[in-house]
Amino acid sequence: MSYTGHAYALGAGTVVNAIATWKGSAFAVDLKTFADIELYDGKGDIAGTIEGIPDADTRLIKRTVELVLQYFNVDMHGSVKTKSEIPLASGLKSSSAAANATVLATLDALGEEMDPLNAVKIGVQAALDVGVSITGAFDDACASFFGGIVVTDNKLKELEHREEIEKDVLIFAPDKKSFSATTNVARSRSIAPWVDMAYKLALEGNYEEAMTLNGFLYCGALGFETEPMMLALEAGVKGVTLSGTGPSYVALVDTASGSKLKESWSQLGISGSLISTKIYNKKAKKLAGCDHK
Repeated sequence: MSYTGHAYALGAGTVVNAIATWKGSAFAVDLKTFADIELYDGKGDIAGTIEGIPDADTRLIKRTVELVLQYFNVDMHGSVKTKSEIPLASGLKSSSAAANATVLATLDALGEEMDPLNAVKIGVQAALDVGVSITGAFDDACASFFGGIVVTDNKLKELEHREEIEKDVLIFAPDKKSFSATTNVARSRSIAPWVDMAYKLALEGNYEEAMTLNGFLYCGALGFETEPMMLALEAGVKGVTLSGTGPSYVALVDTASGSKLKESWSQLGISGSLISTKIYNKKAKKLAGCDHK
């Protein structure tokens, strides 16, 4: 007998990157990762597939399934497949979304429920176990799972604040990839006192100021260009940052500033994609059947 499950979770953009201080903030965006799982009774391996990427690293989604099965103390085997609207290795939280979607799909297959924060923590642990994240990215995972804007303490795995905000988002995602696990942590830690200022701004609800300060700090520390940020400020944007450890930039925009910034970013001369989306305020969720196909 087989048991199937289906779910999705969200991509996200950075407000404050937690690598420097273990404290971070992020917001969900309307870009989804879908997970489908098929399980069978009895011990065995979990196979993993990422649609459209034949040689993809599937350790994260396989480990996530294993941890959910361990949580419920059941022996099962099977396969998990994800497909995503989120550019991979671009700082847009594709790993957090994949882990969250996989947790929910596995719960769906098992017919089980779990406290939402426990579900998030399983994905975070899987990311740490397989080495795709430095801190476990609890902030990104919470944004991906709960939607809206979140502020977190990643070391304590505490969700300090969550808020729903209606705001359009413009993303510039260069074709160049950047993997979080290869980031220069020492340089990031050297800017910790100033990143802490950005975190305090986020706690006070000053998200745009927080993300812009965060962006200039991390661009300097990690060697990314600040020109995309300067173009955003010149377009009237108040909140713009390097997302995660790059290479993508995210900006909170309105109609006028978004139009100006799209034109400016399109003339940067850097190969990549411009994505117009919005903050997504709803939770990740299980799907009734394969609704996404």
